[in-house]
Amino acid sequence: MNTVASLSLLPHLLIKPSFACFSRKGLGRYGGIKVYAVLREDGAEFAKNNNLEALFHVDDPGPRVPIKKGKFLDVNEALEVVRFDIQYCGWRARQDLLTIMVLHNKVVEVLNPLAREFKSIETLRKELAELQEELAKAHNQVHLSETRVSSALDKLAHMETLVNDRLLPGGASSTSTAESTSLVPSTSSTTQVRPKKQPRRSLNVSGPVKPYNPSLKNFWYPVAFSRDLKDDTMVPIDCFEEQWVIFRGKDGRPGCVQNTCAHRACPLHLGSVNEGRIQCPYHGWEYSTDGKCEKMPSTNMLNVRIQSLPCFEQEGMVWIWPGNDPPKATIPSLLPPSGFTVHAEIVMELPVEHGLLLDNLLDLAHAPFTHTSTFAKGWSVPSLVKFLTPASGLQGYWDPYPIDMEFRPPCMVLSTIGISKPGKLEGKSTQQCSTHLHQLHVCLPSSRNKTRLLYRMSLDFAPWLKHIPFMHLLWSHFAEKVLNEDLRLVLGQQERMINGANVWNWPVSYDKLGIRYRLWRDAVERGSDRLPFSNQAEISGS
Repeated sequence: MNTVASLSLLPHLLIKPSFACFSRKGLGRYGGIKVYAVLREDGAEFAKNNNLEALFHVDDPGPRVPIKKGKFLDVNEALEVVRFDIQYCGWRARQDLLTIMVLHNKVVEVLNPLAREFKSIETLRKELAELQEELAKAHNQVHLSETRVSSALDKLAHMETLVNDRLLPGGASSTSTAESTSLVPSTSSTTQVRPKKQPRRSLNVSGPVKPYNPSLKNFWYPVAFSRDLKDDTMVPIDCFEEQWVIFRGKDGRPGCVQNTCAHRACPLHLGSVNEGRIQCPYHGWEYSTDGKCEKMPSTNMLNVRIQSLPCFEQEGMVWIWPGNDPPKATIPSLLPPSGFTVHAEIVMELPVEHGLLLDNLLDLAHAPFTHTSTFAKGWSVPSLVKFLTPASGLQGYWDPYPIDMEFRPPCMVLSTIGISKPGKLEGKSTQQCSTHLHQLHVCLPSSRNKTRLLYRMSLDFAPWLKHIPFMHLLWSHFAEKVLNEDLRLVLGQQERMINGANVWNWPVSYDKLGIRYRLWRDAVERGSDRLPFSNQAEISGS
């Protein structure tokens, strides 16, 4: 097993070989591993100098990758070990049942009238006694297998609790948790000492949405697609409870100004664009992209200016900086990977807070239950859904779905889906898939109960689809249908959240990326100098 970098906030899992874990006539001797959870940064040294009891014990039914003494597992690998334990228990249970069936056939064979004619009574008694003894052992083994399965499931739940307690705020616990928790190895006894349940940790996302923290504004935000901004058109937007309008100046570059005339507070987007200036429809005052009023019909010219925002155009999108601090962050690239062709760019206004929408987009485990009439139609429900990600990242990949996903601050979600044909997944990872669909979701916080969603869809196959007339209408219809499946649920969440319910009350392992987004956002709103899950951060995860 390869060495994995130590985790500063999650359990260090030290593994060591154990032997002679199980022995049975006809099956030979098997090896296994014992796993210890050390909730300390100096996990390896601590485990070495202390007599720790095993958190769980896994029998090994066959040769696998050799496990070297003193190495570390990250939490995902530890969960895999527990899953292996459960799979092994299922294999053992099937073997036990097969043994009983074989012994039953032997009993029938011994009691067969034709067989009795060639055997003495004493021989039959001896054979029946041996078979009865073997049957009794087999039945005991079945009961032991049932206990093992129950124990393994308890261990899996316990491991997930450890993971979630370390991911969530206030989840730090002392090393005594690992030292005092003891599970009797499943191969040694049917009596199990179950771990004492620790208080469940949760995020607190409840109550009416508070006004946005100014720190959340200090990022570049994409607000429109370039193709929607013509030389003579305007795009009105709401951003952080404020109203703005975007238009192109004389030089063709986009600008963003306050959507309110300085004269009588008339909405400027109701007017028109003349020679690179936006004209108020009330009295004809005209403003340039920097907010300066350059024309005042029917009166003497005054020095008047309305508020403007830094505005920039890159890779087919218009960006603004709504923060109070001078722009310092770089604009990230949102283009699809090489080889993809953009097929649809769609803008929607949704009546939900943008954080709830991001929570939804960062969650894939809901798809087989929510999107049963669209892209997830026919998807099976796996026994375990995982999101695997680096310790210091906001991106990773889903298992068992062939989908890569990333949260890109401050409000973007990118995903690449491996498909064989529309609506059908193929392979266990995106690398194993021959064709792919790439999606970009931008969730602009318009207000506390409204989100401006920018959606871009790209394919690395069938580029000719882009040239079919009215194809964009079909993509728009499908995108709206998918979002409506989510929207009815998220609106229900929002209603209950406003009334005091916590929408993150019981997070589980597949909520990892959503949890990290929430922790990142909390750190931004607290004004933290070092944001979590970035290359510079010291916070790490599984």
